[in-house]
Amino acid sequence: MRAQGRRALVAHADLAQPNAPDALVAAVIDTFGQIDILVNMASVYVHRPFDELTAADWDAVMSVDLRAAFLCARAVVPHMRRRGGGRIINFSDWIARSGRPRYRGFLPYYVAKSGVIGLTEGLALELASDNILVNAIAPGPILAPPGTSTEESRAVEQATPLGRWGGEIEIARAVLALLDGNFITGETLRVDGGRHLE
Repeated sequence: MRAQGRRALVAHADLAQPNAPDALVAAVIDTFGQIDILVNMASVYVHRPFDELTAADWDAVMSVDLRAAFLCARAVVPHMRRRGGGRIINFSDWIARSGRPRYRGFLPYYVAKSGVIGLTEGLALELASDNILVNAIAPGPILAPPGTSTEESRAVEQATPLGRWGGEIEIARAVLALLDGNFITGETLRVDGGRHLE
């Protein structure tokens, strides 16, 4: 960004810590003086069978995948109100959006990402009168996780109606589409190549 002549800030934060969102937003305000857009994309995605789950495992996912999205929104809203509006985009998951869990071993993740949809809808209602639009994106097969075998990758392609992985540009396009819309709030946009249709 700086090489392109733009201002940029790289800030590190552990969003599992309750005061991290306030400190992060304060750093952005100190640098840029305003916040127009918040994208809540932080996520913990760990496979753990139900019988091995502990309260600490549960809390580790909930604190980042769900609570941090709420805390970041709470931290930016006063600044957006002062500017007359803004955009908040949360990240859920195509499986949570489908309302049908499909993979064992990801219970806290599924519940947290389902909660993100509820948070999105609730915040959209709470903040509509402030001209703060709140939406979510529910990605499907975008990038193969590290260690994905060729066979596993092909299985995903075969199960996806469009027959391929999406790629990160599809997420960027979805974000831009939501930023461009002036009359869309409380929606969760699936970017999953049609996986929800199967």
